[in-house]
This record gives sequence, C-alpha cells and structure tokens, in this order.
Amino acid sequence: MKQVILNHTQIEQKINRLAFQIIENTFELDTLYIAGITGNGIVLAEKLKAVIEKNSTQKIILFEVVLDKDKPLSQPIQLSINVNELDNKTVILVDDVLNSGKTMQYGLMKVLEQPVHKIYTVVLVDRKHRRFPIKANFFGLRLTTTLHNHVEVSLEDGHYSAQLS
Repeated sequence: MKQVILNHTQIEQKINRLAFQIIENTFELDTLYIAGITGNGIVLAEKLKAVIEKNSTQKIILFEVVLDKDKPLSQPIQLSINVNELDNKTVILVDDVLNSGKTMQYGLMKVLEQPVHKIYTVVLVDRKHRRFPIKANFFGLRLTTTLHNHVEVSLEDGHYSAQLS
C-alpha cells in the first residue's frame, strides 16, 4: 500500500525552501553550477534553477550527471558539460531521494575528477539508510523508514508527489 508523504503543494514548498537555502549559502558567488543526476535529479535541478534565477542575480549553469542508477559502473558516467568548466567552481549536486548513497557517491566521484572549489548535496527526500559516506547538505524531508520501504517521487508538471510503499 502506498502512502503519500509529500503532496504537490508540499513539494513546491520544499523546492522553494531548498532554493533559498542554496542562495543563502552561495550568495557571494556570481555563477553556480547545478548538477542534476539522471531522472528526477535533473528535473529537480531544473526546478531549483528556476526559483534561484527568479530570486537571485546569480548565473546558473545546469548540467546532467548521466549514470545508470542500478549499475553505475556498467557504462561510463558522463557529464553534459565540459568538465574543465568545473575547475575551482562550486557545484550543487541534486537528486530526488538519498537512500544508500550509492547514486550520489558515483555522481560525486565524477564531479571530483576536476579540482572543484566546493560541493553541496541536495535531495528532496533523505532516507538515512547509508552504505556510502554521503550526507545531504540540504534536504526537503528526512524520513526514517525500514530497508524494505521504497520512496517514489513523481515530478510531472502539474502533479508532484512523493509516496512511500
């Protein structure tokens, strides 16, 4: 049985709050690099970008971290940006759900192939079941679940939801 843990309005509020937290922590920067992980991570990153641009003068450069979430090493992890652009820059790494930390860890490893200045991690739902040493700097909802639970986030335009099953 699925249980709604965040409805459309709540997710919009979380996105706004996350965007303002990013602005507050990076206000001194002229340019921000926001990396969305394939799937809902890039969708969430696009939504954060829109809110930040509306409320800040920062230039936002959005790019995608392309990886297979189930088998990250089955194919090369790629960035949809020239990696040299990240030299000495602040990167915001975004995904929808942080569970074991595997997806975020592999995305982070790819970004760290360049000498970046700083990295922040942002997730909509933080489940706290880590197998990898990753933490969310900013999260919409921190949720304690069992290992058997699954969180599914939908960010389709006009109908956002996060469900626990």
